[in-house]
Amino acid sequence: MSNFQSEFENLARVVRRRLLRMHHESGVGHIGGNLSCLDALLCLHHAVLKESDVFVLSKGHAVGALYATLWSRGRLSDDDLRKFHGENTQLAAHPVAGWMPEIVFATGSLGHGLSLSAGLALGKRLQGQEGQVYCVCSDGEWQEGSTWEALIFAHHHQLDNLTVLVDVNGLQGFGATSDVASMADLQTRIAAFGVEVVGIDGHDAEAICTAARPGVGQPRFVLMRTVKGRGVSFMENRMEWHYLPLDDRQYEQALAEQEPL
Repeated sequence: MSNFQSEFENLARVVRRRLLRMHHESGVGHIGGNLSCLDALLCLHHAVLKESDVFVLSKGHAVGALYATLWSRGRLSDDDLRKFHGENTQLAAHPVAGWMPEIVFATGSLGHGLSLSAGLALGKRLQGQEGQVYCVCSDGEWQEGSTWEALIFAHHHQLDNLTVLVDVNGLQGFGATSDVASMADLQTRIAAFGVEVVGIDGHDAEAICTAARPGVGQPRFVLMRTVKGRGVSFMENRMEWHYLPLDDRQYEQALAEQEPL
């Protein structure tokens, strides 16, 4: 393991601890899908995003990972995170738009984030603005017609200022994506539209940082092979952790597994 990957994994363990605490204190589920994309969000916000860039979390039910990531960047405090999922909170279960610069859209009605991101990318081009638009979406969203329409739009306008990272954890609310509505091989299907597509290990920090770059004359799509519940042994690749909250015993076990390397 390289020094970069080792340092990143220790950061990820710290942030996973904070994410688990936030969800446990709030009694909220959706932990599995938060953990599958957390590494990508950390890479983007710690090593990739520039001031002129925009980030869109299309899979809005993974907003806990975004809040924990922004906490790791000093943009949210522990007091902020204690309000997660509470009454009259800005840290709702899905992103609330506009209250901080890092959250530009309310998302989580799945299938909308890529359309919004493509519109942002075209808007930047038309206004002569610098910067890349980064969108993180789920593999389940590729069962939505609006996502494919956004792909057609992005290809047609050659939006090379749009980079899309797909969290391919293979599970969704009612089972495996292959059982609910199979889209395999997703990489081949997306590439058939003429855009640039790469497949990577979605928990390899170096691979994520390398892949999350602008395309060449077309939008770039990064299909990240991930593990739902990544980093918590009893959650990994288990569909029920799309929903379940942690009880006290599970919480203590999950925390114990986050010791530094």
